[in-house]
Amino acid sequence: MGVVDALKIYKKAKKAINEVAELAREADVVLMIDSPAFNIPLAERIKEIGVKTPIFYYILPQVWAWKKKRVKKVEAVCDRLFTIFPFEDDYWNNAEYVGNPLVDQLTTKKTELTKNNITAFLPGSRKGEIKKLMPIYKEVAQDLDGEKLLVIPKFFNKEKIEELYGDLNGFTVSHDTEEALSSASQAVVCSGTATLESAIIGTPFVLVYKAKPLDYAIGRSFVRLPYVGIANLIFYFDKQEALHKELLQGAVTKENILRSLKDLDKEKFIKKSVELRLKLRKDGASKKIAEYIKEL
Repeated sequence: MGVVDALKIYKKAKKAINEVAELAREADVVLMIDSPAFNIPLAERIKEIGVKTPIFYYILPQVWAWKKKRVKKVEAVCDRLFTIFPFEDDYWNNAEYVGNPLVDQLTTKKTELTKNNITAFLPGSRKGEIKKLMPIYKEVAQDLDGEKLLVIPKFFNKEKIEELYGDLNGFTVSHDTEEALSSASQAVVCSGTATLESAIIGTPFVLVYKAKPLDYAIGRSFVRLPYVGIANLIFYFDKQEALHKELLQGAVTKENILRSLKDLDKEKFIKKSVELRLKLRKDGASKKIAEYIKEL
């Protein structure tokens, strides 16, 4: 979210943590998912007020990227820990890798190239991301032949779309990420979950991201990894070459995106996409969590 945006909701989050901790008294199990800035203080608060309800944590903090000290803190207040990337177990003492839910969620998994002239553009779902990327996406789209799909979150109303995206002439709007990526032969994707979706589906893409300069500077001072894309990191931790190109900050230009799309080795991408699915495959990640809860 960035530092500034996170600070705006700090007081509300603190109040919510106290309220949810009290609700935990009546629960059979607490299931925390992702969001460590909220969930770790929540687990600590639950233990602090003497609630004995077992705490499960699914989709753990990215301690492999930063804040490795969180391991001891999380393990001290949680009863069961579940990871979604194969390399994460190396960073935890008592976590279980259950597979990645996206592999089960996504129905499209290409084994050969989509041969058409369709490019999917995904500018993210946050206001800041969209406003920074849309002007560049429009420039890129003007220089590309074929259909241009623009993915817009389905929860945005007409006024919000006009405010964030402006004139959409030249784009075909889609509200379904998987459908758009499945249809396209290539894509330009804002850093986030959608990049892993594209990698799993098998649509060659270029990752792009432009953050506020302050947020980026702070983030880079903490995170010492060579990539930001999850698919690239999975291959990196397995000592293999990256899957896709990444363009960050000032490198996000029309010229660089067009050049990166032109240089895509799509055949190689498809092969590595199949390999990625095998790395992530452990059928029924979410179902497995549900079964563990039922066992209680």
